[in-house]
Amino acid sequence: MSDDETVLEVDSEPELETELEVVTGEVVYAQELLPTYQAIAEGESVATVEKAEFNGLKDSLHFNDGKRRIDFVLVYEDEDKKDFEKRHTFQRKKRRREYFEASLMKMGMELEATPSVVDDKVIFVKVHMPWDVLCTYAEVLHIKMPIELNDLASKTLPFNWFTKYFYPSRDLISDETEYFTAPFAKDRLEHFYIKDKDEFFTPSMRGRMAYYILSRAPYEVRGKTKKFGISKLLDGGVYKAAYPLHDCRFNVKSTEESCPNERYLLYKEWAHPKNFYKMQPLDLIRKYYGEKIGIYFAWLGFYTGMLALAAVVGLGCFIYGYKTQETSTWSKEVCDPLIGGRIFMCPQCDRECTYWRLNSTCEASKKLCIFDNYGTLVFAVFMSIWVTLFLEFWKRYQAELEYEWDTVEFLDQEEPPRPEYEAKCIHERINPITKTIEKVPYTACGKCIRISFGIGTVLFWILLIVASVVGVIVYRLAVFFSFSAKLRQDLKQLEPLREYVTPQMATSVTASIISFVVIMILNYVYERVAIWITDFELPRTKTEYENSLTLKMFLFQFVNYYSSCFYIAFFKGKIVGFPGEPVYWLGKYRNEECDPGGCLIELTTQLAVIMGGKAIWNNIQEVLVPWVKNLIFRYCTSVGSEKAIPRWEQDYQLQPVGKLGLFYEYLEMVIQFGFVTLFVASFPLAPVLALINNLFEVRVDAWKTTTQFRRVVPEKAQDIGAWQPILQGVAILAVATNAMIIAFTSDMIPRLVYYWSISVSDYEGGHGMHTMEGYINNTLSIFSINDFKNGTDPRNQPNWFKNTTTCRYRDFRHPPGHPKEYEFTMYYWHVIAAKLAFIIVVEHIVYLTKFILAYVIPDVPVTVKEQIKREKYLTQKILHEASLKLVTKRMKPMADKVFENMAKDTEAETETETDIDLHM
Repeated sequence: MSDDETVLEVDSEPELETELEVVTGEVVYAQELLPTYQAIAEGESVATVEKAEFNGLKDSLHFNDGKRRIDFVLVYEDEDKKDFEKRHTFQRKKRRREYFEASLMKMGMELEATPSVVDDKVIFVKVHMPWDVLCTYAEVLHIKMPIELNDLASKTLPFNWFTKYFYPSRDLISDETEYFTAPFAKDRLEHFYIKDKDEFFTPSMRGRMAYYILSRAPYEVRGKTKKFGISKLLDGGVYKAAYPLHDCRFNVKSTEESCPNERYLLYKEWAHPKNFYKMQPLDLIRKYYGEKIGIYFAWLGFYTGMLALAAVVGLGCFIYGYKTQETSTWSKEVCDPLIGGRIFMCPQCDRECTYWRLNSTCEASKKLCIFDNYGTLVFAVFMSIWVTLFLEFWKRYQAELEYEWDTVEFLDQEEPPRPEYEAKCIHERINPITKTIEKVPYTACGKCIRISFGIGTVLFWILLIVASVVGVIVYRLAVFFSFSAKLRQDLKQLEPLREYVTPQMATSVTASIISFVVIMILNYVYERVAIWITDFELPRTKTEYENSLTLKMFLFQFVNYYSSCFYIAFFKGKIVGFPGEPVYWLGKYRNEECDPGGCLIELTTQLAVIMGGKAIWNNIQEVLVPWVKNLIFRYCTSVGSEKAIPRWEQDYQLQPVGKLGLFYEYLEMVIQFGFVTLFVASFPLAPVLALINNLFEVRVDAWKTTTQFRRVVPEKAQDIGAWQPILQGVAILAVATNAMIIAFTSDMIPRLVYYWSISVSDYEGGHGMHTMEGYINNTLSIFSINDFKNGTDPRNQPNWFKNTTTCRYRDFRHPPGHPKEYEFTMYYWHVIAAKLAFIIVVEHIVYLTKFILAYVIPDVPVTVKEQIKREKYLTQKILHEASLKLVTKRMKPMADKVFENMAKDTEAETETETDIDLHM
């Protein structure tokens, strides 16, 4: 046996089991369940990993020979240099690592180990995939490669002379050459457009194939069972990190002539904050990071661009409300000392609250006019149409990207099963398509049990959120009681603030802050629960796993973020009774009422607090946290400036990419999308705030991805996955919520009913004029203070109320002394009917418009359909020609043999005839 070979001992000693397996949750499975790979037999000699010292080329992307490109890097700490762990623990890790690396080499991958420049205990294992291995797994993964130049020229836009200033510099980032592509096949190499074998597969493709192998390579064998996958080794501490390499530093070009410096170009033309007004170089993003990252930034950029239109209209609506707040008739009546000053309102809580003048809410009434006006109705309808246009045009844009990025035929059957799924395939079933026996991890009954358990757990957590919302409601009721009793006295020294900080406002703001804190805490806990449930369900592919987790997380987040808004919009102040017979929560807390101006201003406050707090918190997490971590890591591992740090070690000092990848980025934007669409009738500035946030979000995400994190493992993706139907569901729900906000939360419908049905001013010239004068008085009912129940009347009365026997409250009820005392008036039922009619009419009109728009706008552009047909035709043509050549190649020896036999027979016949002639 040569010196560079060793004999790997199969680890089968039961007494060496440690707590490591219990912590990482590893699964042992039968060897025959992995048809692709074979384990190394016990006692088989294999070559050890090649050792090499760092050659001083800090920008090198190759092995020390300068020829073999580094496709992946594995990092571990040398177990022989540790003295603080138990011997059998780190020796077990070492055996697993050596077995894993030997398995990789047996699969055809080439490895080279180099010690760290900073810490000699850290070893970097560089992984290279030779040409044959690349070809094999490119075919396994159905990677589409170029076969011919695209002869369908793209159209040039007429305004290119102007729009070019909003695109990245073409001198630095040139347009990619367009090709027709086909799934790669080793036996048809001559049909693919291969200029250079080293450049044929892009680094992102090579990284994707390398990770595919790493996630399926075995690292331990026990008889006929084995364990596998780089993920388990990372979780168990065998390796510290595994990642593909960035091609250069983000702010300095590489010194290697062959380096494309794509990371540098992305930072200079995309991730730098100065490029906030420029379009994104999506083709380069996709080429460098893969289709999954590319489709996210494409969606985020498209969503941000569409928000610009909504923001302009929303800002116009806000300006209209701001300009008309001083001219609003009902606002003037509230603020008028002769009207609002002479209307004495009933207490809003028992005993501690007292009577108050209506004009004390003058400033709140003016603010309400900014958001509660006729422009809001127009804007709500506009946003319902906008969201339809956004989703339909996104489908068209997504179809273009699918074709350009070769994901049109990225079908489910092409996506390989997750290693965790393969590990538990112990049951047999007949495949309904192929009618062959296949292995599955559970029976139909077992799958039903897993899904039912997951649904039950999700419902439990949703009920937990509802319980927290109830807790916040109880807080609001209790604190409003306290604020009503003491807030005015506590603010006597701060006279300017006294006019603005009402008990209702103070309660709303503090409750919103508490609700936000509760949301963040529940998010942190539920995230781990959702991941555990999804792991238990055991989805087959990674796409199915992500879609299942996405649905669970969004259902939770939907209830978590929006529950308080739904409460304020549709429940608060709706069931309060009247001062003589109030409604109590839990038999103790009196149900809170809306301000005389309505609950709309509170809903606006809630949205502003949650949207603003969420944006600030997310930016702190996305920018400061990774930057501070990298800064601390570099400080702790700093070395002298005279030492050159290699490319792989520079990347090791960056932050690792989370397991959920883009999940939180999508979730953040979809939650924002919900705020922008579901409650926009109460807050027209929501699209403006979302637009400003997203302009930063695009560059923040680009900056942290390019500068603060290791390179993401490239992944294929056809679309945005489960987020698409979620967006469509939110869009449909938004129509109903906005119609109900206008009908039940705002005062628009009661005002319209009053304007057209009741209010007619004095006759002038024989014509009655509709007016809003007297509206406030019309919406307030009368209550006799003698009808208070025992223990509910206020303890103290203001001096100006001493000789008054009645107070007013917000409702439509008969006055005291009427035969139907304190019962609803007919006007109340007219208003209810008008609200319901408004909801039905608006919903039907908007839904019909959405349906027509969705039908008229095709999901796939005509040009894209033509290109897809052209590519399919060329692919079929090439396949046909290849089949003919293969048949010709196989038939040629047989034909030659037949011709040779025929020639021999002819020659034999000729010789026979000659012999006969001679004989005669």
